Amino acid sequence: MTIKLGFVVAEFNRDITYMMEIEAREHAGFLDAEVADTIYVPGAYDMPLAIKKLLEQSEIDAVVTIGCVIEGATQHDEIVVQHAARKIIDLSLEFGKPVALGISGPGMTRMEATERIDYAKRAVESAVKMVQRLG
Repeated sequence: MTIKLGFVVAEFNRDITYMMEIEAREHAGFLDAEVADTIYVPGAYDMPLAIKKLLEQSEIDAVVTIGCVIEGATQHDEIVVQHAARKIIDLSLEFGKPVALGISGPGMTRMEATERIDYAKRAVESAVKMVQRLG
């Protein structure tokens, strides 16, 4: 059985999320998983509705989020990630399907974000393992 993944990719900091998405797609192929659908959203805060749309599709086994939240002058980055992560957990529990957190940040510089591009790869691995283990 091929595991079918949905991707939700943030366009904010697209130079970084683009590289994250490429790595995630390559790793999905390596793990014999298929990226069946992708929804692009403006930023990490906008992910929950797109995640819900993917989880509603019976053929989607798990969702992988891909985003990058870089530290700014205020605590906005912390608020964005905290609320997005909380809702992502809620959706996973509501639909009984894994939703992997591939959002790097908060509290990181652009350089640190570049060094954490592999977070997307880890999220794909997490989603695939959860589908396999939960059966």
